[in-house]
Amino acid sequence: MRVITVRQPWAWSIVHGGKDVENRTRNIAGSYRGPVAIHAAKKIASLDEEWADRLVGVIPRDDDSYPLAAIIGVVDLVGVHDVEKCRDPSDPWPATLCSAWAMWGQLHLELANPRPIDPIPAKGKLGLWRPDAELLAQIEAAL
Repeated sequence: MRVITVRQPWAWSIVHGGKDVENRTRNIAGSYRGPVAIHAAKKIASLDEEWADRLVGVIPRDDDSYPLAAIIGVVDLVGVHDVEKCRDPSDPWPATLCSAWAMWGQLHLELANPRPIDPIPAKGKLGLWRPDAELLAQIEAAL
C-alpha cells in the first residue's frame, strides 16, 4: 500500500465526492498500481473561483467539517495518463476530459473504489509514500 497526501477539500472529494482523478504535475506513481491511502494534509487548499463554483453542492462548504492531518480513506490507483490521452481527438476544441475533475496540463492519476475510514492521525509526506508498519496496520484494521 502507498499513501498520497492531498489538501482538503480535494481529499474529502476523493473519498466521498466522486473525485476519480488526482491531478499532478509529474508521475509520482511510477509503475505502481494498487491501493492508496488518502492522507488529508494539515492545510486546506485555497480554491479559485472557477473550482469553488463547480463544487457548490458537491462538497461541504464548512472548512471545519474536513479532517486534517489524517488518513481518511483508501482508493485503488488504476492508471496514470497525460491530458492528451483522455481528450476526444475528434473534438477540435475539447471542452471535456476523461473526468470532470481532470485539469489541463496535468498528469491524471486514475482513482477507483473509494473506501472511507474513520480518520487516523498521521503526518504527511510528498509524493506517493509508504506508510510505516504501525500506520499500515491501523489502515488495514480500519478497512
